[in-house]
Amino acid sequence: MEVIHIVLGKANPERMNGVNKVVHEMAIQQKEYGLNVSVWGITADTTENFGKRPFRTRLFRKSTNPFGLPEKFAEALSVQPTDTVFHIHGGWVPVFSTVAAALRRAGFGYVFTPHGAYNTIAMQRNKWIKNIYFRLFEKSLLEGASKIHHIGQSETSGLGTIYTGNNIIELPYGYKTAGKTIEKNPSAGKFVIGFIGRLDIYTKGLDLLVSAFRKVAGKMPEAELWITGDSEERPRLEQMAGELFAAGKMVFTGSKFGAEKEEILASLDVFAHPSRNEGLPASVLEAAATGIPCLVTKATNLGHQIAAANAGISIDDGNEVQLAEALTVLYDLWKKGELKNMGFNGTKMVIDMFSWESLLPKYEAMYANVLNHKKPSPKFAVIP
Repeated sequence: MEVIHIVLGKANPERMNGVNKVVHEMAIQQKEYGLNVSVWGITADTTENFGKRPFRTRLFRKSTNPFGLPEKFAEALSVQPTDTVFHIHGGWVPVFSTVAAALRRAGFGYVFTPHGAYNTIAMQRNKWIKNIYFRLFEKSLLEGASKIHHIGQSETSGLGTIYTGNNIIELPYGYKTAGKTIEKNPSAGKFVIGFIGRLDIYTKGLDLLVSAFRKVAGKMPEAELWITGDSEERPRLEQMAGELFAAGKMVFTGSKFGAEKEEILASLDVFAHPSRNEGLPASVLEAAATGIPCLVTKATNLGHQIAAANAGISIDDGNEVQLAEALTVLYDLWKKGELKNMGFNGTKMVIDMFSWESLLPKYEAMYANVLNHKKPSPKFAVIP
């Protein structure tokens, strides 16, 4: 059996694209586990400008038509063995509806992972446009999938507003903890709250984070908020920070990778990720594994685990009041020197619940099931 991951991009972990990072790590772990794994990337630039990787990567030039089948894709399918299982990554991507149709015509089964695209909050954005698009394109992709792979309950609930089928499986991403230890180096005398990720103000809840921090910053003389990441929205976020930015209470570091990112992680006392819409943020798992207490929303699909493990605080989605209160609680614990226990709990949580070692056999079983899968008979409803 060969597993081929299909992604928009090159599965490059050095990009601020969560799906590409997840696919890169997933392919590495599955390869090390013993699976025959490849990645097929659909991209405008087919230059192989990425580092050495243990799995095969094939790049297909994206068509100028967003629904157009990539150049040479059909040819590649025609020579694939019949025991190949495809794994498509990303929801509401026009070309994937065409790719899925091509897979079905060629007789291949596929797993489809939407990566947070069907989160409850996401389903409410542009819902009428999504309703039309769903009827025309996404419906057939879902209906034809051997398995719809969700990484958390919020995604299953969100998709439930338009789809009820028996081909859904919930299975989180894994996280490799071995070799990930980072020596903590807290900034002397500072209480540092950090966010690391793509600067999507609405989706990541960064407007809420800035507003909540403004409410409590006056009561936290030692507190700073560090924002690590970049996008075209950065100037607007800096403007929203206003006097906090001018006074040095908020720091924008830009995108950081490798040793530079680890240096920032080592300096954080709290990792904040108040997302309105998420799949399963690897940045939160990385912070927790490092021993940093995490402040997250339920939309991250990690809130239940973090609360149960006492590895931080989980709040309701989009709740600025709860966010400000949680920052105050964490600050008080920091003042008392009691944040370390939460950090230890986070490291243990990642090992116990998200280790690839425990999850990889479940992924293998999912792929094996696809080869013998009988298509379900899903029912569809309209977005209300």
